[in-house]
Amino acid sequence: MNTIIMLFLISLLILVHELGHFFAARMFGVRVSKFGFGLPIGPTLFKTKWGDTEVLVHAFLLGGYVSFPDDEEKEEEAKKALKEKSGETAEDKKEDKKEDKKDVLPLDSPERFRNKKPWQKAVIVSAGVFMNVVFAIFLTILAAAWYHRLPTGTSDVFVKEVVSENNSSNIIKADIQPGDRIKSINGINVTSTYKFIFVVQNSKYFDGFADSEIITKKIEELKRLNPKTDFENRIPKETVLKLPLSMPEKPLRISEEVASGYEKYKNPEIALTKEEITLRDEIQGKTSLTLKEDIEPESLAKALSDTYKPITIVLDRDGHEIVLNNIYTDKNGVLGLKLETRENFVETNTPKEIVSNSINYLWNSTKLMGFGLWQLVTGKIPMSEMHGIVVITKVGSDIIETYGMLNGLLLTAIISIDLAIINLLPIPALDGGHLMFLALEKILGRELDEKITEGIGRFFFLLLIILMVYVIFNDIFALVTHKF
Repeated sequence: MNTIIMLFLISLLILVHELGHFFAARMFGVRVSKFGFGLPIGPTLFKTKWGDTEVLVHAFLLGGYVSFPDDEEKEEEAKKALKEKSGETAEDKKEDKKEDKKDVLPLDSPERFRNKKPWQKAVIVSAGVFMNVVFAIFLTILAAAWYHRLPTGTSDVFVKEVVSENNSSNIIKADIQPGDRIKSINGINVTSTYKFIFVVQNSKYFDGFADSEIITKKIEELKRLNPKTDFENRIPKETVLKLPLSMPEKPLRISEEVASGYEKYKNPEIALTKEEITLRDEIQGKTSLTLKEDIEPESLAKALSDTYKPITIVLDRDGHEIVLNNIYTDKNGVLGLKLETRENFVETNTPKEIVSNSINYLWNSTKLMGFGLWQLVTGKIPMSEMHGIVVITKVGSDIIETYGMLNGLLLTAIISIDLAIINLLPIPALDGGHLMFLALEKILGRELDEKITEGIGRFFFLLLIILMVYVIFNDIFALVTHKF
């Protein structure tokens, strides 16, 4: 049922977007030939007539469109050209005669989109985006008024339990108790379990990476402890070496963007080879080593450098701050803490609170989406992280089941804003691309060559379809691998 609800809400967004184009066109007296729900790929599930407009529901439901007589006539011309090229049959000629009897608008008709003023065209093209923004505001205000609260996007994270069984982390010896609120970890404010877990997992004991500066220091320590050994060349087997004491690595230092998942984490350290990892495990706790084979000094230093990254956790216990220093995980990157989160909300009881907090919620969400889109465009977030309707439906269904309809409505509002942002991008085949062409016409003072604009539009439409297929593949792969 939750999946059906989420699909219905997403379908509403597409419907609202296309209705924006439709009503704006009718407002300026432009005839709408077709109102399509879904893309014209594969079979048409439903077809009816509403005035001069043919309403269609396509099997490929990912999207929608509004087309004008200009578009329809171009499509018919293309079909006829294809028939002439392949050779018309008697049946085709009969169909052509039927088509010729259709009500064809004169080229100078005010009902044609092409005959409208540039600003009117721009309003019609951008009306879908406008409606998505309005609908997002409506949904958020509705949720705020109905549930009398809105999430702030942050949570308080508490210690639910300290697991002592089979726990080799030193957290069990630290001053930590169930009910303690985790304020920060390594200087990062803990406003979600994601932040806390991210820092912990990337501070893993024996993570297979070593810092270049520590590697250099380890070579210097080896030279000092073994003055008679030549560390400028490979060290021969059977050499007995004194080993420096095992010391912690540098603490993990990352930005808020990385800790929040808005930016991909790139480990700046040097990866150990399989041989170096084997050597690292062999020398743990030893003060000396007899080499079984020749070895590069740097390989030995790397094996000595991979230990653990110390974690600093700041707790709040009944208003008192407690600082835990030099905490480390076990070899699997586990601390042994069971966590509990409590989402933070702002109250929306008065009309002023409802409107102001709703706008604030959407504004903050829009900034995060804009930042995420920029990260994707600049390559800081890989294309493999792009997801579409399949994952959105799954995640939305889970959110409704876990957190209730409030979060489901708010997720739909955020998706509506996201749809508006994506459609405004200056990419042909999207609303932003049409606005870009209109702006170029205004700047040049003349209409652009139709054949060129149509060719560009078809090319980018094909790219858009390919991208949609890729995203669906990503979605299915993510679900199969239990990523979501």
